[in-house]
Amino acid sequence: MTGTTTRPVRQPSMADVARTAGVSAQTVSRALRGSPNVNPETKRRVLAAVEQLGYRFNNAARVLSSGRSHTLGLVLLHSGGYYSRSAVTAGVEAAAGEAGYAVSIAAIAELDAALMERSLSKLADQGVDGIVIAVPLISVTQKMEDITRDIPTVTLDGSRTSGARVLGIDQQQAGRVATQHLLDLGHRQVWHLAGPDEWIEARQRRQGWQECLAAAGIEAPPPLEGDWSPDSGYRQGQIIAMIPEVTAVFVASDEMAFGVVRALGERGRPVPGDVSIVSVDDIALAAYCTPPLTTVRQDFYRSGAAAVRLLLDGAEDAGGHVEPATLSVRASTAPPRSK
Repeated sequence: MTGTTTRPVRQPSMADVARTAGVSAQTVSRALRGSPNVNPETKRRVLAAVEQLGYRFNNAARVLSSGRSHTLGLVLLHSGGYYSRSAVTAGVEAAAGEAGYAVSIAAIAELDAALMERSLSKLADQGVDGIVIAVPLISVTQKMEDITRDIPTVTLDGSRTSGARVLGIDQQQAGRVATQHLLDLGHRQVWHLAGPDEWIEARQRRQGWQECLAAAGIEAPPPLEGDWSPDSGYRQGQIIAMIPEVTAVFVASDEMAFGVVRALGERGRPVPGDVSIVSVDDIALAAYCTPPLTTVRQDFYRSGAAAVRLLLDGAEDAGGHVEPATLSVRASTAPPRSK
């Protein structure tokens, strides 16, 4: 007697539906979400392929029958500030849970257009009802435009596609507010430790710093650059400590500022007695630094939750909500020491 081994039948994928219908997987995703950009004949072919292959048993078919997946997508970057990533995620998950939604997270390893496209496509293929993008869109491709046009999208860093809404603070104003605070204290020059240039937030904060100094008739010194980490702040802080004329520094993030404060202290240049420091973010640890940091406030948890509400409010306005920058003044800034 000859035995026969029966292999389990593989569940059909979106790629199978696309192949059968003679369209792209992205078109299948749009058709299943009811996008108005899919013509009726194409949609008919997609639905016929879904029926033929039995694709209705997976998530996309549930979206087809109900009109909603009750899932939101969140795109994050592995690197960058640890606190901001965790706080944004917590805010998104809390607000989504309250509204009866799950959250699907797509994390990318670096700022790369191909990786961003892949993450957005993954979320689109899952049939998410909305996407929160918490990384900068340095270069926007047509595929990104297509996905964020079809799926409600909110960005949290100031960058956007034509269909996305922006949520957050005015980052240029953050740079101006931080710099002006130091000038108002009597400092005649303000140095700057910027974030990575590929981040739009870093570029906008640097631009605000430059604009503020120019308005005061001060030529900006060359900016230093970190990678958002305390370690990069520490390394650049050691350089700053060796420049005797530095009395005030605008640091682009709290986590880098922690490193700067430590480096200055180790080099015998206490904050704020010798050098004043102002930063951006106002994370929970900022108030417990030694000394407590003066910093421009960003509430990452609140932003994540607000992004979910913005996605679910049904509004058609693509402008979003950009809030003014506000400063939390603490002990890391003071008038320059008289000589």
